Amino acid sequence: MGRSVSYPTGSVVAFRLLDDGEDDDVDWAYECLVDEVIDTTKATFPSFERFEGWRGREDRILLRNAFAECGISTYCGLAAIWLAERDDARYWEADFYIPRAARARHWLDQVSARFIELFGELRMVGRFSNGEAIFERSRSTCDTGA
Repeated sequence: MGRSVSYPTGSVVAFRLLDDGEDDDVDWAYECLVDEVIDTTKATFPSFERFEGWRGREDRILLRNAFAECGISTYCGLAAIWLAERDDARYWEADFYIPRAARARHWLDQVSARFIELFGELRMVGRFSNGEAIFERSRSTCDTGA
């Protein structure tokens, strides 16, 4: 069975290529993208704070606020920059006393279009039955010629 880049279930996801076919250093491109995601997200959504963590083995958490986590996952030169509702014990314990889940989903709905606009270069068109994903350049990228 084929596979594609991982990202948390239910997350808002923007896709981007790490390399553009040239002989660039992919590790350097990855680190530059991580810095860009952190800086741009903090500037756009000031409630985020830097956070180092993982969701499973493939989804790296870069930032966190009261409701969501922002992270990055990569596979074969494709990066998924994602925004997902928090899924840690402290979040769910706090949710038990003062419900947060509905507010988190509402906040994610409000910021999702802006998040995709900031980071999305590719749009997932669909998946084959073996799990491999199909992408196309996003309209905004095609219009600007980037």
